[in-house]
Amino acid sequence: MTQTVRVLLVEDHTIVREGLKALLTATEDLEVVGEVADGRAAVEAAERLAPDVVVMDINMPKLDGVGATREIREKVNAPRVLILSMYDGEEYVRPAIRAGASGYLLKGSGLSDLVTAIREVAGGNAFFSPTVAKILLQESRGERSVKEAPDPADSLTKREREVLTLVGEGKSSPEIAKILGLSVKTIEGHRGRIMAKLGVHNVAGLVRQAIRIGLVSAEH
Repeated sequence: MTQTVRVLLVEDHTIVREGLKALLTATEDLEVVGEVADGRAAVEAAERLAPDVVVMDINMPKLDGVGATREIREKVNAPRVLILSMYDGEEYVRPAIRAGASGYLLKGSGLSDLVTAIREVAGGNAFFSPTVAKILLQESRGERSVKEAPDPADSLTKREREVLTLVGEGKSSPEIAKILGLSVKTIEGHRGRIMAKLGVHNVAGLVRQAIRIGLVSAEH
């Protein structure tokens, strides 16, 4: 008997999300166990519902798909993540894969491609749309059109990412200290190290960086 794949849908457009749910529910070996509309809710739901695969949009409120993917994949026994997006540019694909996504499918793909992608990702394989696969192949061959410099954000520790996320959400150092159970002095130390690593000099710069690397949404 074929094992059922448990799927969590993460999509901020209600019509799109409901359409995907209806299509996947009609597929015998797929079960939609939850649906949410933002990245923060996705992280919580992934831990609470324990799906096999999270089908994740990129552009969402509160926390975008890259940031949500990163947080989900950091958990123990984390589900696999399949990005389902309308964006196929390198600036979207590479961060998503670095964050831990196992697949990247474009929204213009057919239902059969989506079902296949979910099954492949659930089985521990990777699945990419042809355009995305080409980008990754070029990268593996060293054929990038523009040589990428290492992203300074990659050097941030997990705690520094937590602090930067809260700064991006508009929290003050005392508020962050209370949320994380740390002293204000410790939070200020983290902020100083984050600024040094990212090359910014004020709170506005930290907020821009938090948005750029997907820790918070520009709509927050």
